[in-house]
Amino acid sequence: MDKLGTLGIFIQVAEVGSFVAAGHRLGISGSAVGKAIGRLEDELGVRLFNRSTRSMALTEEGSFFLEACRRIQSEYEEAQSRLSSSQTVPRGQLRVSLPLAGMLLMPTLSAFMTAYPEINLDLDFTDRLVDVIEEGFDAVIRTGEVRDTRLMSRKLGTFKHRIVASPDYLQAYGHPKMPEDLLRHRCLHHRFANSGKLEPWPLIRGEGEMKLDLPVTTVASTLEPLIYLAERSFGIACLPPFAVASEIAEGKLISLLGNHLADTGTFRVLWPTNRYLSPKVRAFVDYMAANLFAE
Repeated sequence: MDKLGTLGIFIQVAEVGSFVAAGHRLGISGSAVGKAIGRLEDELGVRLFNRSTRSMALTEEGSFFLEACRRIQSEYEEAQSRLSSSQTVPRGQLRVSLPLAGMLLMPTLSAFMTAYPEINLDLDFTDRLVDVIEEGFDAVIRTGEVRDTRLMSRKLGTFKHRIVASPDYLQAYGHPKMPEDLLRHRCLHHRFANSGKLEPWPLIRGEGEMKLDLPVTTVASTLEPLIYLAERSFGIACLPPFAVASEIAEGKLISLLGNHLADTGTFRVLWPTNRYLSPKVRAFVDYMAANLFAE
């Protein structure tokens, strides 16, 4: 077991690139991590990391050893899971990466936590393209297509944006009846944090796409400010349904031009192909697929 523990320490250091950060993950000191790596290098007779005062990187031998350690760890976890009856109950830490808009998925995530109290979620919210395997995530939720062949994926659901405004705003400025009517309204826009581009409003007429040069009254790089401003009658916003479902249900926002919007997004959950699908990951994947877009 000491050997497996040392291999686990090595994998964590390789993934985070720091003795201190690996120690935080493992609940031990950075000094203890460094000593464990030093003993491992002495035992193997090779240097696993090139170290400097500012950075740490795997050597060629270290990269080879990392892949071997991951296979060993994966095979051990699979054997343990199949042999131990206690593993029939999903438990343990589950590292999940979500987009920044994933904060708005918290009702579903909190319901999952209630359903599986022995699973401890470690949630990372970012719009950057994370490396699922290298960064040690158990699962990732993202929109769009999957391009990484090292990952398995499952579709969680397709969604259509909602164009919304408050009742007071519509009373003051009128209801847009056609997409062109939006040209006379105060439009609140979302800017993609990675590209800096405004997210287009997916307007259609019949089967055809419509491109309108909409007014840009306010811009935000996250969705929450747009919801806040729309509720308080500062303008009209185009937002994903999970972001405004409760506001629409409570009558704080009214959905507009529903027949002129195209399906615009697909949520998927991704996990490493070469990793045994443990009970905790399987429980998470199945729960999100069943509940994220449940009516």
